Parts: sequence; structure tokens; C-alpha cells
Amino acid sequence: MRITATLFALFAASPALAASGPFLSLKNTNFVVLISFLLFVGLIVALKVPGKIGEMLDKRAAGIKSDLDEARALREEAQTLLASYERKQKEVQDQAARIVEHAKAEAAAAADKAKEDLKGTIARRLQAAEEQIASAEAGAVKEVRDRAVAVAIAAARDVIAKQMTAADGNKLIDEAIAEVGDKLH
Repeated sequence: MRITATLFALFAASPALAASGPFLSLKNTNFVVLISFLLFVGLIVALKVPGKIGEMLDKRAAGIKSDLDEARALREEAQTLLASYERKQKEVQDQAARIVEHAKAEAAAAADKAKEDLKGTIARRLQAAEEQIASAEAGAVKEVRDRAVAVAIAAARDVIAKQMTAADGNKLIDEAIAEVGDKLH
């Protein structure tokens, strides 16, 4: 029905109706063109060209639709991957921030421990230096006392030697022996 309406419209719009002389003659070019056109259209319809063109267009539309579906799927997959990578990047940045924070805390703790160790070392060195100073001072005092005792003994010997006679010396020796004897018993 569609084809009949189409042929009628083509025939009615034809300039063949405006030609002069007998229309149904092979000498009329309009008639020959009309016959040729109708044969061409009939041949196209007989070979089912419109159906084949429709099938080709349907296949093309299906191909385009599948390409669009594939493109949508790829786009969704790309968006999923992008979101995943953005999450991973944020996690890595957070982890890096935690590592830096932890490193700073460890560095501060190490610095505090080093300060405490340094204070302990300084205190031990000060204590050792004070002990050395006290020991040197005690040694110097002992040396001065020993020297003073030696000088006093030498002076006493000289004084006693000048003032003492042999009888006084013997008397002192006897008293010392008796005192030693009393202390031993």
C-alpha cells in the first residue's frame, strides 16, 4: 500500500502530464523516462533493496548502540578506577602524614633522651671532677702536713740535740722503753 501511494505521488508530480502530443508513445521522452523510472523502482522493490537498506540501518543502529553501551561501561569503569585511585592517593597521603608525625615524635623523644643522657654525663663528669679536686686538695693538705711534720721533727731534733745532754738522752730512752713495755703487756 505504501509503495502504491509512493508511485501515485511520483506519477502525479511528473512533468509528463504537461507534455503536448500523445503521451503513450515511445517518441515522447517524458513517457520513456516515466517507464524507465517505474522499471527502476520496480527492480529496486523486487530485489528488496529497501528491506536490505533497513536491515543495514538496523545493524548500524545496533552497532552504534553497542558502541555507546560499551563506551558507557568503559566510562563507568574509568570513573570507578579514578575514585579508587583517588581513595588510594588519599590513604597514601594520610599514611605519609602519619609516618612524618611519628618520625617527628620519635625525633623529639630521641632529642629528649639525648638531653637527659647529656645531663647525666655532665653530672657524672662534674662529680668526677669534684672528686679529683677533693682528692688533689686532700693530697695537697696531706703533703703540707707531712712537710710541716718533717720540718717540725727536724726543728725539734735540732733543738733537742742542742739542749740535750747524753744523760738526758739515756733517761729518755729508758722511759720510752718502759712505756713501750707497759703498752705491750
